[in-house]
Amino acid sequence: MQDKTILALTFVRNVVLSLPGVTEQLCFETPAFYVNKHIFARLKEDEENIVVHTLEREKWMLKDPETFFITAHYLNYKYMLVNLDRVEPNDLKELLLTAWKNRAPKKFWKELPDQES
Repeated sequence: MQDKTILALTFVRNVVLSLPGVTEQLCFETPAFYVNKHIFARLKEDEENIVVHTLEREKWMLKDPETFFITAHYLNYKYMLVNLDRVEPNDLKELLLTAWKNRAPKKFWKELPDQES
C-alpha cells in the first residue's frame, strides 16, 4: 500500500471509527467501514479511490466530476467513487459523516458529539 493511501486511510479511520456502531472489516480484501452491519465506505481495490454511500451523488459529481464519479458498476447503487488524491479533506469528512448517517439507525445519532450531528 502506498504512503498516500495509508495517509488517506488514516484520515478516514480518524473520522469514522469514533462514530457509534462503526466497525472496520475487509471487503474485497480492502478496508471497509460498517455501521450496524451496513457498509458505508470502503477503499477501492485500486487504492486510489474510496467508495462512499451517498444519496446526493449527482450534486457531488456536478461539483467536480474528476473527484466524484461512478463507473458502470455503480449505476444502480447508492455509492460513488471519490478520488483520494483530489478530494478536499472537509468534503471527504462531510461525505463520510453523511454516509454513516444514511446507514446508521437513528438511535446511534443521539450518541454523536454535538459538532457532528
